Amino acid sequence: MKRALVKYRNSGFSKFIRKHKKYAPILFFIGGFIFDTLTLGRIDRTYDLVVLCFHMSALSLTLYLFNLSDDGKWKDTFLERFEEYFPLAIQFFFGGLSSAYVIYFSRSVSLSKTASFFVILVVLLLANEFLKKRIANKYLQFSIYYFINFTFFTFMIPVFLRDMGHIIFLISGAVSLVCTIGLIRIIYRKSPSTRAEVHLGKLLSIIISIYILINVFYHFKLIPPVPLALQTGIVAHDIKVKNNEYLVTYEQENQFIFWRDYRSEFNYTPNTPIYVFSSVFAPTALEKSIIHRWEYYNETSDQWVFADDISFNIKGGRNDGYRGYSYKNNVKAGLWRVEVITQEELVLGVINFKIIIDPSQKPKQLVQKAF
Repeated sequence: MKRALVKYRNSGFSKFIRKHKKYAPILFFIGGFIFDTLTLGRIDRTYDLVVLCFHMSALSLTLYLFNLSDDGKWKDTFLERFEEYFPLAIQFFFGGLSSAYVIYFSRSVSLSKTASFFVILVVLLLANEFLKKRIANKYLQFSIYYFINFTFFTFMIPVFLRDMGHIIFLISGAVSLVCTIGLIRIIYRKSPSTRAEVHLGKLLSIIISIYILINVFYHFKLIPPVPLALQTGIVAHDIKVKNNEYLVTYEQENQFIFWRDYRSEFNYTPNTPIYVFSSVFAPTALEKSIIHRWEYYNETSDQWVFADDISFNIKGGRNDGYRGYSYKNNVKAGLWRVEVITQEELVLGVINFKIIIDPSQKPKQLVQKAF
C-alpha cells in the first residue's frame, strides 16, 4: 500500500495538481459546467436523470469523505491517496449540478419575473467555492449543498411523480431538508474536527433559513415552474394547423437581435385577430393546464391591466414542446404582454410586444414557420 502511495504521489498528474493547486478547483468547477453543457438535453431523458442522480450522490459521498479526512479516518486505506482530490471532486460536482440547473432554467423565453432566482443560480455557477480554504468552511459548504439539494429534488420529484404543484414543491423541500440534515448529523457524529469547528444549532438554523427563503421565493412566484419550460413564444399574424403542424406567420426580427425571433413592434390591421403561439416543454406523461394571460399597459395609471385569460391543456413528451395558441380581436394600440403561466400562476415566460395601428404601415419581413 505504501509503495503504491509513493508511486502515485510521484506521478505526473499528482505533480501537476500540486503545482497548480491554486487554480485546480476553478478548472474542476468549470469542467463540471462544460461537461453538462455538452451532454445534457432534456430533464426526463434517462441519460440526464442518471447524470444528475450520479452527481448528487457523488457530491454527498465526497462531502462525507472530505469532512472525515481531517480526523485521519482514511489513514492507511486506499482512500488516503485521494484525499487531496476531495475538494476538487466537490468543485466538479458543484459545477456540474449548478450548470445543469442554469441550462434547464434558462430555457424559458423570458425570465422577467423569475430573474432573481436565476441570478442566484448563475452566481452560484460563476462565483462558487474556487479555493480550498473556502471549501473547508463547513457553514458555507453545507449551505451551498442544501441549496443544490433542494433544487435537485424540485426537478426530480415532479419527473418521477409525473405531477407538479404546491404540494409537490413542499414535498421536494421536505425531502431535501431531511436528506441534508441527515448527512450533517452523520458527519457531526463521526467527525470530532467538525464538532470542534461547527455549532450544530447555528448550522441547522442556516439550513432552515434557506428552506424558508426558497419557499418565500416560490410563494411570490419568483421561481420558474421546473421541470416545465417555455421553449418558443411568438406574436403572430396568422396560425394554421395542418398535418399536425402549426404554421405560424409572423414578422421576423432583425438578425442581430438573436434572443428573439419575432418583431416586437406588431403592425396590426383592425378587425383581424392577433395571435400568440407558445410551445411548452414538459416531461413525458406530465399533464398540465397552461394559461395565456393577456395584459396591456395603461400609461395613465402606469400599470399593467388584465385583459383576458385563455387556457389549454398540455401533455408532456414532445421534444420540441407542446404547442398551443390564443388570439384576440379588437385590441388597442400600445404595449402588450402575454404571460404564459400555470394554474398556480407560476410564470413560464412573458411574450412582450407593441401594437401599432397605422394604415400606412405594413407588416415587415413576414415569414411562415412550421412548428
